[in-house]
Amino acid sequence: MIIVDDLKAMSASQRAAFTAAFLGWALDAFDFFLLTFVLTDIAREFRVEVKDVAVAIALTLYARPFGAMVFGLLADRFGRRSVLQIDVLLYSVLAFASAFSPNLITLLVLRTAFGFAMGGEWGVGASLTMESIPPKTRGMVSGLLQVGYPTGALLGALANLALPHVGWRGLLMFSALPALLVLYIRRNVEESPTWANGREARQRAGVIGPLIQHWPLLIYVVVLMTAFNLFSHGTQDLFPTFLKKQHHFDTVRVTAIAITGNIGAICGGIFFGTLSEKIGRRWAILLAALIALPVIPLWAFSQTPLLLAAGAFLIQISVQGAWGVVPVHLNELSPETARGFFPGFAYQLGNLFAASAAPLQAAFAHDHGDNYGLALGVVAAGVAITLSVLILFGPERRGKVFGVDAAAS
Repeated sequence: MIIVDDLKAMSASQRAAFTAAFLGWALDAFDFFLLTFVLTDIAREFRVEVKDVAVAIALTLYARPFGAMVFGLLADRFGRRSVLQIDVLLYSVLAFASAFSPNLITLLVLRTAFGFAMGGEWGVGASLTMESIPPKTRGMVSGLLQVGYPTGALLGALANLALPHVGWRGLLMFSALPALLVLYIRRNVEESPTWANGREARQRAGVIGPLIQHWPLLIYVVVLMTAFNLFSHGTQDLFPTFLKKQHHFDTVRVTAIAITGNIGAICGGIFFGTLSEKIGRRWAILLAALIALPVIPLWAFSQTPLLLAAGAFLIQISVQGAWGVVPVHLNELSPETARGFFPGFAYQLGNLFAASAAPLQAAFAHDHGDNYGLALGVVAAGVAITLSVLILFGPERRGKVFGVDAAAS
């Protein structure tokens, strides 16, 4: 009820900004996760190992910080709205093109280019939203915004039901759908008022100056986001492969378990994002991360579909619960004149350092008799502890007033 009331209290333009950023992130994740459901199918057609195809995931993640840098700089210079449109259109076209890859090399190149475009969406969309909404709603909206990611994964899982009928190429063709979002943005979304009101001061300050001034903060946030990305990608990217290769589940069962996990992720993100407005950003993240530890045995080492589904539901409450606080936390920590650049670049640079999770986990599992459960469990436990320590000793600026003329940041 609180969430509904807060959304109703927003103006039409504020809701439109949130909707555009939410759908952009959801459809971005949708395009990304479609590939994770077809690693084994692609490997079979191209006559390679699954770990070779999993390199596409790593390359996507490697390219994301470069996209975050380019699109973030463009967003600080030319505005959030127009850059978001360009970014969404580009990642849709590139993801769609990967469906026509004649060989593994072409697929890897196209998914790398897709990663570049994908890297720009989160930072630009999050800054547009957080700069447009009332400060008291940031925690709740942060949770809603971040669950766009598991929502996209959920849509990908539903699309996976078509895999036996359309094949992996047909499934990847669904990647063209996000391009329609550009029409909504053009018609309904207004520019961020914070960006519009601070153009002159932002041009005077530039981007390099604030980054040099706040370099310890940048390093901390990059390390923090490395842990966050290991937490999410280390629990999600190879989970469908774990269910297929280790448990030999069919498409319907894999899809059902993936959907269950994504429902947990949506619940976790909304709950902990909203909770962060009351108990603080750091404590909400810490609580969410620690929940993962007792859940790991159920999630990674169960043998029945029902228990694996329960584990997937609970682990994603933890993972995406912690992530639900990230959009607001990073935007509040960001220097005023670089909010289009700083959160997205730090987030995606963390992605870069976590990018090898999927192929390394696949190689670890391969070396241990295709024990994907062990690979998933080891990473989840180690990262949950690391993330808890990092967030406990980090800064927080809950409720910070946005605007170039606000207190120097």
